[in-house]
Amino acid sequence: MHLNLSTEELGAWVRLSLEPGLGPAQARSLLAAIGLPQDIYAMSTAGLGKFLPGDLARQLKQAPSDEMQEAIHNTLQWLEYPSHHLLTLADPAYPRALLDTHDPPILLYANGNLGLLSRPIISIVGARSATAGGTDNARAFARYLAEQGWCIASGLALGIDTAAHEGALLAGPNGASTIAILGTGIDIVYPARNRELAHRIAQDGILISEFPLGTRALPYQFPKRNRLVAGVARGVLVVEAAKQSGSLITARLASEIGREVFAIPGSIHSPLSRGCHALIRQGAKLVESGKDILEELGSAPVESPTPGPGKGTARKQPAADPSGLLVLEALGYDPVHLDALQERSGLDIATLTARLLEFELQEVVARLDDGRFQRR
Repeated sequence: MHLNLSTEELGAWVRLSLEPGLGPAQARSLLAAIGLPQDIYAMSTAGLGKFLPGDLARQLKQAPSDEMQEAIHNTLQWLEYPSHHLLTLADPAYPRALLDTHDPPILLYANGNLGLLSRPIISIVGARSATAGGTDNARAFARYLAEQGWCIASGLALGIDTAAHEGALLAGPNGASTIAILGTGIDIVYPARNRELAHRIAQDGILISEFPLGTRALPYQFPKRNRLVAGVARGVLVVEAAKQSGSLITARLASEIGREVFAIPGSIHSPLSRGCHALIRQGAKLVESGKDILEELGSAPVESPTPGPGKGTARKQPAADPSGLLVLEALGYDPVHLDALQERSGLDIATLTARLLEFELQEVVARLDDGRFQRR
């Protein structure tokens, strides 16, 4: 069910969320003490003065500024489009998991399928500058979990976030799809490179944001976004993360509010594994497959689940050519320079580079930016 509010009621909610000098905690206190926003604005200055400083109480009794009127008008216009929604704290469609956190947003702007917000949700996060293997894993885990009925939430950033959204969409119409939580206004796609992906999510999943329309990307907004990524989910999976990263902030926030934290281990030589290894030392569950997560959280039924890979991993199997097997054995799973590969494999440079090229085309091996090679 979704509340159908009058224009006046919606306007009061938008104004309350934008009121200068009124913080979210104060606004929630007013809602708890007085009632709905229209009740707050109908109260006398003296009545409001019991809950607010005098100047702020007087401000709430004044007519909204021209700038505020324009913001309310623009929001109401935006709501006229199909699949555009404004979820208030009083709306039954508001994500219940967020209500259990200490600072749920007063409003959520949503574009897409509201039904996904009531599904079991797992968040997948990780590095923007992810490795090829990391994005493969994020995509495969997300697809497998979505096929098992878990809606995948992430933050629409480059790297792991992008791969997680893509993997969930690959589960198709029988999967549980994906939720993108934005660090900008819902009418702005950041990064711009993910514009097409955002449009696909609006069509087959859902975009949500707590920020007013027109809010551009600013650094301090992304930690706020991360708390929602943690808050909507039953658990958070960290795929790759450096020792100091936003993904670790998300994982810490998740742990603080009682969510499960999962981490995929990696090479001891990779800087992008150190964050995951730190989480595992702190008690996060080490996972090697999607089944490891389901063992912890249980299954989430879907109407007609699509057959999945069973493991949620993404290792590709090349043809068993003798020289190719030598190359793969020499590669291992850590990044390796060409000269080290030649020394390990004993192959001549022409054969070695030919096999590496074949594996690149088969997406078995990735060439990294620094010239090294790594199995995907």
